[in-house]
Amino acid sequence: MTILLSGFEPFDGASTNTSWQAVSALRDAWDGDEPLVAVELPCTFDGAWPALRAAIEQYEPRVVIAVGLAGGTSAVRLERVAINVIDARIPDNAGSAPVDEPVVADGPAAWFTGLPLKASLVAVRAAGIPVEVSSTAGTYVCNATFAALMHGTSGREGVRSGFVHVPDGESLPLASTVTALRVVVETARADLDGSLGVGDDVVRVSAGAEH
Repeated sequence: MTILLSGFEPFDGASTNTSWQAVSALRDAWDGDEPLVAVELPCTFDGAWPALRAAIEQYEPRVVIAVGLAGGTSAVRLERVAINVIDARIPDNAGSAPVDEPVVADGPAAWFTGLPLKASLVAVRAAGIPVEVSSTAGTYVCNATFAALMHGTSGREGVRSGFVHVPDGESLPLASTVTALRVVVETARADLDGSLGVGDDVVRVSAGAEH
């Protein structure tokens, strides 16, 4: 079983991107039995998914977790759903800023994550790291990549894929973010090999919002 993680290059004038810092740190510290591969994606609408798709085709992973930066947050956000719309508030790194365009032409309105969301939530909480389930991944490159990932892996049997947003290093220590990602990876692995042991107490955990 190969595990594939992706993070993004810096964008909007920043010099670093915590998503790639965390993903590459986990790769470097990884001591699991299965290989873990990390790929840095361009922060562009036209380039992110092709780069991730190429890595999927090369490594044929069974776990694919795309990671992006959510500035202004202090908790790791497990993304529940990707929507089929691009509405860029700022240009991407190629200067592109589409408005009200679909990610996938003639695709569905949305795609749900393929990760064991509630089990991951409980496991990251148990590690003492702030975490929440998010029902919006935005309408920028992160959501577009998430949507394309779910659309592109929808026909692959035995694959768990999804998206996680992480805070910047000032809001949450990088080491905590790396630990949270490790827990999400390990939970997805357990789900695949049937050892997750999810009970009703996990499945029924509330993680919704009123608005």
